[in-house]
Amino acid sequence: MQTDVIEKAPAIDPKALRDTLSCFPTGVAIATTSARDGTPIGVTISSFNSVSMDPPLVLWSLASNAGSLPEYMAHKGFAINILSSDQVALCKLFSSQERDRFASLNWMRGMHGLPILAGCAATLECTTHAVVEGGDHQIMIGRVEQHASFDRTPLVFGKGQLGAFATA
Repeated sequence: MQTDVIEKAPAIDPKALRDTLSCFPTGVAIATTSARDGTPIGVTISSFNSVSMDPPLVLWSLASNAGSLPEYMAHKGFAINILSSDQVALCKLFSSQERDRFASLNWMRGMHGLPILAGCAATLECTTHAVVEGGDHQIMIGRVEQHASFDRTPLVFGKGQLGAFATA
């Protein structure tokens, strides 16, 4: 028998949801761009994903209250620097409150002046295709314009831990 009563779903506990989502290991990357004054900026992300091969699109997300969001929105593109397993310190630096994250790093400017970090497992240089609101985050979709991969083991994050991608 069908009823017209719709039950309200129970509230989701954010910590419990985070614990559940941590069961899905992800790669770790640093999304970079240039601020309007040319200063390089970057943030550690694990929300990176492929969207489409034709056209070549990728996405990542940034908290809507992130101080760097206006700079990512103002620039015509961003780079994704996929970290290698020996770049744990870099991962932690770009997720810290450190203001001048590029001061002692080996990096270069790529397409559209985008900061490209040395020693990564892979890099993708993108022009911004779209920005979509996704709850408390902005989803940045980019069209891949240039990319490179290197013979380095990727860094992964799962169950609250950073580690190396294991190969069989």
